[in-house]
Amino acid sequence: MGWFKDLLGTTVAPTPEAAAGPLGLAQGKALRFDSTLGLLLDGSTSVRVPDAQAIWSAGWIDLGQSNKLYRYYLDNEDFWVQIHVTGADQVESVILFNYLSYVTVNSDAELQRLAGPDSQIGLPQYCHDGVAFSREWGTEQGQTELVPLTEQVVNPDESYTIEHHSMLYARDTGLTDRRELLLFSVEQDEEGTVSLSTSLGISLYTTDLSTV
Repeated sequence: MGWFKDLLGTTVAPTPEAAAGPLGLAQGKALRFDSTLGLLLDGSTSVRVPDAQAIWSAGWIDLGQSNKLYRYYLDNEDFWVQIHVTGADQVESVILFNYLSYVTVNSDAELQRLAGPDSQIGLPQYCHDGVAFSREWGTEQGQTELVPLTEQVVNPDESYTIEHHSMLYARDTGLTDRRELLLFSVEQDEEGTVSLSTSLGISLYTTDLSTV
């Protein structure tokens, strides 16, 4: 599994900062979405909006240059929220994601087929369910490399690290300041298990969600 090692590298120890975050969100709190959000988005995206949910686990990614990603994984495992902040937790974006798939990868050949040189992930355009998305990361005319991210995660039972190699795509929905996002991530946990997750998201306003 040499290609696994070359792609994913090594893990680092988790930090307690994963538990803290913006907008009053944290592991153990409950998250509620505006009751009109689902109706507003209907017909513009296939992203589903959940009912009020407790936050089961919280993740934290340092992007450097005072940029951070906070991720909140809900009791309903189909849903998670990402918040991008700069500086002293100035919110730059909020995205509600739905998991579309989560596949365990068992070999180098399978990884290359699903997310490597033999796949469509990393190309400038990606077609999902007949809808075209444009690549957000990388400027190459052809396939670009996946972006490495290290996530520290805490939940009521444990804290751990996940190594991601990710690629993000986006498209306009026709709604003001609401884009649809398609995120692929090759993930390696501390036990060495490698998986490919696919998530579909929608941009939110900070007023679309609140804690309860």
